[in-house]
Amino acid sequence: MRWVIDFWVFFCTLTGLIPSHTIRLFLYRHFFRVRIGKDSSIHWLARFNLPSGVEIGHNTIIGNDAFLDGRFYRRWAGGQKKAATYVGEFLKPNRRPLRIGNNVSIAGEVRIYTMQHDIDDPDFKEVEGEVAIDDFVVIGTRVTILPGVHIGKGAAVGSGAVVTHDVEPYSLVVGVPAKHIRYRAKDMRYTLKFARLFQ
Repeated sequence: MRWVIDFWVFFCTLTGLIPSHTIRLFLYRHFFRVRIGKDSSIHWLARFNLPSGVEIGHNTIIGNDAFLDGRFYRRWAGGQKKAATYVGEFLKPNRRPLRIGNNVSIAGEVRIYTMQHDIDDPDFKEVEGEVAIDDFVVIGTRVTILPGVHIGKGAAVGSGAVVTHDVEPYSLVVGVPAKHIRYRAKDMRYTLKFARLFQ
């Protein structure tokens, strides 16, 4: 039944090509089971790996060409489950390993991963790590966020950075790997609300 999931993810990718923001959000929410808060927007060409594992808060902006990974490793007692249960857990998982908060600004071409391979494991085993991005975070263009990272409230990540470890609240980090430069102001009161009809 793996092919059912593969087609589901493929159609989710095609949804990113739809020019209408309203239609895209409707499909992401109701067909692909992405949990999306009020007044949030996901721009063109977003791609998901297990969309139902992604949660996005209110007034959050996801830029164009973003990659959002919602995968997690399933530990099933007693071996493999039945095909219907397998598909059902993809469509309605019991957890969402990628959680993005409220008033988060994510620029274009950002990559966020919740799984990767262990390069030292003889079987090249997959390892997981939940990613949490707190409220008022700003993430620049072409940032890569690796599994297991927690980005604290109000933090900012400079363009092109690779985030391999947790980021303190209100900290500005840049570089490869991302390192602390300074702190942002802590009085965050703005509300993000930006969505063109076609974008």
